[in-house]
Amino acid sequence: MAATLRIQSDWSQALRRDEGEAWLSCRSPGKPTLYGSLTRRGLSTEGVPDIAASEGFVVGEVTKKSILISCPHENVSTKFLAPYTTFCRIHQKSITCLDISSGGGLGVSTSTDGTMKIWQAANGEIRRQLEGHVYDVNCCRFFPSGLVVLSGGMDAQLKIWSAEDASCVVTFKGHKGGILDTAIVDRGRNVLSCSRDGTVRLWDCGKSACLGVIADCGSPINGIAVGTADNSLNLGTPEKTPSEREVGTEGKILLLAREDKKLQGVGLQSRQPVFLFVGSDAFNCCAFLSSTYILAGTQDGNIYQLDVRNTNSPIQVIHRSGAPVLSLLPYRDGFIASQGN
Repeated sequence: MAATLRIQSDWSQALRRDEGEAWLSCRSPGKPTLYGSLTRRGLSTEGVPDIAASEGFVVGEVTKKSILISCPHENVSTKFLAPYTTFCRIHQKSITCLDISSGGGLGVSTSTDGTMKIWQAANGEIRRQLEGHVYDVNCCRFFPSGLVVLSGGMDAQLKIWSAEDASCVVTFKGHKGGILDTAIVDRGRNVLSCSRDGTVRLWDCGKSACLGVIADCGSPINGIAVGTADNSLNLGTPEKTPSEREVGTEGKILLLAREDKKLQGVGLQSRQPVFLFVGSDAFNCCAFLSSTYILAGTQDGNIYQLDVRNTNSPIQVIHRSGAPVLSLLPYRDGFIASQGN
C-alpha cells in the first residue's frame, strides 16, 4: 500500500496570507505518521507564492492554483489543486450528492440539511429548491437534456422534476426501502433505481410505470451504473419479450455495488447475471471506464479495476487510505474518486 500525503483541507486559503501556514502529514501503513508544515514566505514577481516546507518534505512546482509536495523518505509525491471557485451558501450542512447539467450551466445538489437545490454553476446563485421528498434525499442527477432532474430518497420514492419551475412532474412508487442511487438509460425514456430493499427497478417515464425488477439480490444495493457491453460478452436472453416501452436496454450491462461485499453485472434487457465479484467490504459505488473496464469502490477504501470479460481477479486494487470510497467518476484517461476523509 502506498503512503498517503495530505495537507489540511483549507490549505489554499492559509497560504494566501503573508507568513500563512498549512499542516502536512504523510502516512504509510504500519509506520508512524510524519508531520510537517508549509509556510508562505512571500510572492514571486509573477505573483506565485514562495512556499517553504519543514524538514522531511520538499516543495516542487508551485502555481497560483496548485502545489507539488513530496516526502522523499516515503518516496511519495502529490499534486494538490486549489478550488477553482467555492460556493459556501448553497447548503448549510454536508453535500451528499451533486450533478452538473450537460451544458455546464446548472448544478443540482442534495444535503444532510434536508434540501435539494438547483443553482448556477458559474456563480452558485440558487435558482430553485426542489421540495416534495419526505426524509433525506440520497441521489440526484440531470437528464441529458439538462432541463429535468431525477432524484431518489429515503421515502422510497423516485421523482422527476422540472429544472425550470421546480415542479415535480412524476413520482414513481414501488420500492420497499430508501432509494440509494439512480441511472438514466440513453436519453431518458427509461430510468433505473436501486434501493435498500435489494432490488433494481426499470421505469418508463412516459407512462409513470415500473417495467420490471432487473435484479433482486436480498442485500441493499448502494450504487448502480449502466454501460454498453463489450461485443464478446454474453448478456443472456430475456425469458419473455421485452415491453415496447423498454427503450435502449439492448446490449447494455448493469453494474450493482452491493452491501454484501459483491459487485454484480447483469444484462439489462435479459435480467440475467453476467458476473459476480466478491470484494473486501461493502461496495459503495461503481462506474464504467469503457465497455471493457469498470471501477468499484468499497467501504474499507479499496478501488477495484476489473475487466468485465474476466472478473476472476482484478486488474489492480488501489488503496490510498482506509476511508470509504463514496463516488467514482471517469475523467480523461483516468478517474476521480471521493473518499470519506
